[in-house]
Amino acid sequence: MGTDPNAGGRAPTIKVVAALAGVSPMTVSRTLAGGTNVKPDVQAKVLAAVRALGYRRNENARVLRPGQTSSLIGVAITNLGNPYYGRFALGVEEVAAQHGRRILLGNSSESPAREQQLVQDFLGRRVEGLIVVPASASAPYLTPAAVGDVPIVLASRLVDGLDVDAIVLDDAGGAERCTAHLLETAGARVAYVGNFMGVYTEQRRYDGFVAAHAAVDREVDPRLVLRDERDPELVGRVIRGWFDEPDAPTGIFTANNRNTVAVLQALGGRPGAAALPTIASFDEFELAEQMPMPIAVLQHDPTELGRRAAQLLFARLDGTAPVARQVVSLPTPLRLVHP
Repeated sequence: MGTDPNAGGRAPTIKVVAALAGVSPMTVSRTLAGGTNVKPDVQAKVLAAVRALGYRRNENARVLRPGQTSSLIGVAITNLGNPYYGRFALGVEEVAAQHGRRILLGNSSESPAREQQLVQDFLGRRVEGLIVVPASASAPYLTPAAVGDVPIVLASRLVDGLDVDAIVLDDAGGAERCTAHLLETAGARVAYVGNFMGVYTEQRRYDGFVAAHAAVDREVDPRLVLRDERDPELVGRVIRGWFDEPDAPTGIFTANNRNTVAVLQALGGRPGAAALPTIASFDEFELAEQMPMPIAVLQHDPTELGRRAAQLLFARLDGTAPVARQVVSLPTPLRLVHP
């Protein structure tokens, strides 16, 4: 490839990519459309030029007239298979519809690389704003240098050094209340089942778990702490192993609703409700009232979380938001469920 023809600093065009790669604009278009009839070594040159220049296709260029907006809001979530995020998206969509907009929904699967591609795709479609449940505490592709003047709202999690509006939950306080309830009602041996270590909420919820122990002068047993494990089968084996020991946990704090389901699956079939631990779940989950053991859940409505995220975004788009960023924290009251 030759020298960078985009030294002027403007957004690169397909011609600029072609010049850097030493190919024709048609070859660039074919590569980005799937690579049909383009040799692999040529595709590699084109994709290297795309990455080097930060090129994004303008998917709306053929349909948008000058001055016309896309009427689209990009929404990136981390787990489309989790009903929690389905309800979150419904909340965003409700507010977007009130403002005459539609949403584009994408799933990152907790992968920063997939999230980056989603954001680039959204920007290529000229979305008016972005709502992101970030997959990592570091996201350089969300900085103003990367997204320009497109406003962003973070939901549920924050990103280090990113000065944008956000809607979060009382993660540490909620986890501390849940764990304190278990220590008071279920005894001293409380286990922790958490999320991936890189997730913003994971550390905050674990901090709350530790703080509740410290408040009553008790130590966390590291053998009863399960974090950063992505293999569901291994999670199940670890949890079942806890209950094969004579000093099994009397309570389990779960850092999200999927953790709660994993715990219940691992404990399924164990004889007698008396042998089952009390569970405290940071999120509500399906059929909580039907469980054969005491349950405590931290209540928060993911649909309302989505609504509030969208309201923050449209305040930015409408010019009614304050200059300084807003970080709104939603409360998480404790609800007790008994069999």
